[in-house]
Amino acid sequence: MTPTPEEVAELVRQGIPGAEVDVRLFSGHDHFEMEVVSAAFTGKSRIAQHQMVYATLGDKMKEAIHALALKTSIPKE
Repeated sequence: MTPTPEEVAELVRQGIPGAEVDVRLFSGHDHFEMEVVSAAFTGKSRIAQHQMVYATLGDKMKEAIHALALKTSIPKE
């Protein structure tokens, strides 16, 4: 079963405490756009930031989420 955008956002918030997460559906029921802002990304490459997010999604990334357009950043001062 495909998770809702809020369920996806909650998984990321649990895995990256303090993260600001915005998730939207696009182009169907299993394609998501996500923006994650977290101080935990400080000093990490964009690839490492994305890997952190993917890790929070676990098996959902392999099964229920068909596509994910992901943007990550650190909080602006």
